[in-house]
Amino acid sequence: MPLFANERNVRTTPEGLLWEPSERWVRGRKGDVTVVDSRHPVLVWEPDLPVPCYAFPREEVRTDLLRPAKNPTPGRHTGSQVFYDLEVDGELVENAAWTFPAADLAGHISFEWFRRWGTGLDHWYEEEEEIFVHPRDPHKRVDAMPSSRHVQVEIEGTVVADTLRPVLLFETGLPTRYYMPRDDVRLDLFEPTDHHTGCPYKGTAQYWNWRGEGEVPRNIVWSYAEPLAAVAPVKGLVAFYNEAVEITVDGQRLERPVTPFTASLKA
Repeated sequence: MPLFANERNVRTTPEGLLWEPSERWVRGRKGDVTVVDSRHPVLVWEPDLPVPCYAFPREEVRTDLLRPAKNPTPGRHTGSQVFYDLEVDGELVENAAWTFPAADLAGHISFEWFRRWGTGLDHWYEEEEEIFVHPRDPHKRVDAMPSSRHVQVEIEGTVVADTLRPVLLFETGLPTRYYMPRDDVRLDLFEPTDHHTGCPYKGTAQYWNWRGEGEVPRNIVWSYAEPLAAVAPVKGLVAFYNEAVEITVDGQRLERPVTPFTASLKA
């Protein structure tokens, strides 16, 4: 359960959901069609999921575009929801929306975010800013801070990075990430991949694989070529998954953390 569960605006339902009203103006589009236009969205946290979703009052949703789901997917979300397919300009998106069983959220509909599950609406906006992957959590901070710490990274006994000018990225609920100038990283030991990920706090990342031997996960190195303004100091720098490499900071070897990414890191 998030640490903020007892804060003033966050409420709990018997189903284990946490929710709170948001004052942001949120819109969701499929193609050129605005499906959601809400000035009264609600943020919802499901048990065991680290990021929130939005639920919207029905009157702020184009319910005329929704159909009862032909192939509902029970178990994806908390409780015994009702699922809806979305039909826009002849295109059918299965299980694009659903309702939570909680009485507190009666009269609200939630939508998948395209880049989170590979379905749902194409574009989401909070005010005039496009938001990717999932809504931003108002109880979470992401701070990128230049530092003079001595950071070294080893893979399979080889020092692949050594810097005195890292940028430390502190993100609530995750280990500190160490971003390093490319001149201080042996990128010749890695090869670029076509893998990319999106983050609503940082932007779109590109990745590299380890060229050497050993059981080293793929896409172990990443970089943000054009990060969002809030984390501008990491632009062009590279970072490694603490979960899968050896990192030494100011002479002290860090323990490998266990995070939500651990299970997905495979060689």
